[in-house]
Amino acid sequence: MRVLFAVFPAVAHVHPIVPLAWALQNAGHEVRVAIHPDAVDLVTDAGLAAVPLGDRRRLAGVVEFNSNQDQLDTLDDSLSLDTADASGWEAQWEMMRNVLSVYTRSCPTWVAFTELWRPDLVLWDPFCVPAAVAARVSGAAQARVLWGRDNIGWLRERSREQLAARGAAPHEDPVLSLMDGMLAPYGLEYEEELLLGQWTIDPMPQGMRLPVDQRYVSMRRVPYNGTAALADWVHERPERPRVCLTLGVGGRGRQIFRQSGVSFAEVVEAVSGLDVELVATVEADHRNSLAAVPDNVRLVDYVPLNHLLPTCSAIIHHGGGGTFAASVAHRVPQLVTPMPFWGETATAQHVADAGAGLRLDSARFTPDALRKGLTRLLDDPSFQEGAAALHREMQEAPSPADLLPVLQELTARHRR
Repeated sequence: MRVLFAVFPAVAHVHPIVPLAWALQNAGHEVRVAIHPDAVDLVTDAGLAAVPLGDRRRLAGVVEFNSNQDQLDTLDDSLSLDTADASGWEAQWEMMRNVLSVYTRSCPTWVAFTELWRPDLVLWDPFCVPAAVAARVSGAAQARVLWGRDNIGWLRERSREQLAARGAAPHEDPVLSLMDGMLAPYGLEYEEELLLGQWTIDPMPQGMRLPVDQRYVSMRRVPYNGTAALADWVHERPERPRVCLTLGVGGRGRQIFRQSGVSFAEVVEAVSGLDVELVATVEADHRNSLAAVPDNVRLVDYVPLNHLLPTCSAIIHHGGGGTFAASVAHRVPQLVTPMPFWGETATAQHVADAGAGLRLDSARFTPDALRKGLTRLLDDPSFQEGAAALHREMQEAPSPADLLPVLQELTARHRR
């Protein structure tokens, strides 16, 4: 098969698709990854062929989030979904449609490439809606690949329920204004699969899925956290329990100190007072903020978690999907201070409910609470048992390689 991935130009969106792209490529399928021209290195660094597509100016600000720490500080919780209190869902749905609209001007470029390359299957990031339109024009099968919970699907379902309840005419559906400009040049009419895929590949554990009436195909999230030249200490068994502190690559986690009012220096002091080795993967301004670095603390810029976590006894993080997946894959108990951006609060609660760790909200994130929580994680063996149970839950889903026959069958069924 020829398989085209369409990916939003952010690290947290590219990393989740890499293991599936590798599996397809290693099985002999042709794989291309379409991404914004200024973000192709995210793809090529993973050993995949990148196709630069999209309006360079339109998404320049988005691409800047990958490297500009000042940009990362502007992220907020406006897209974070709380289904237990859905009173603001209409405003969120409007905001989500605005996010989805950033690619609409690029639709002709996507169509031109799919007509040129003729993929059999297009696998697209939920934000890259024009990829579904391009697949329809070229005759390819198409499906979404999630990187987190299906907030878009949940909000769309609420919207359709409301429209039906008030007997709205079809033209009153606000999704049409989002889609018409992409569909009209090709004589297409709107169908739900052009917004939500013919099916959806979902890497989320069953216990974290939102109740959405869509066709989901489960896939185990195999952690990929980038590449690096690894120092010897990464592979050595530490003399005392190794604890990882990470703020993720997506940006929101890096606001934890500002939101909690606790400084990085206070966190280091709290943890270094325990009989542990702390490995803190933080940017330079945090590393430089310490007057002195305790003997049992390592400050590093970045070490891929899938290489670091096998020697860790606990991890402190913000609830990001990639960090959660890597922690579960390596059976590491987690202390999660959720920084809401998409589904971080649900992740923290799932970890706590599974007995695989603790949830410590930012309002209660103090040096003393952190020290006590970490001590519990390390001293109570039930957390290791909970982490093992979460790992077994993840292992029940097909690996990317196991999923290939399913994708071939679905492609044959849906390709035109």
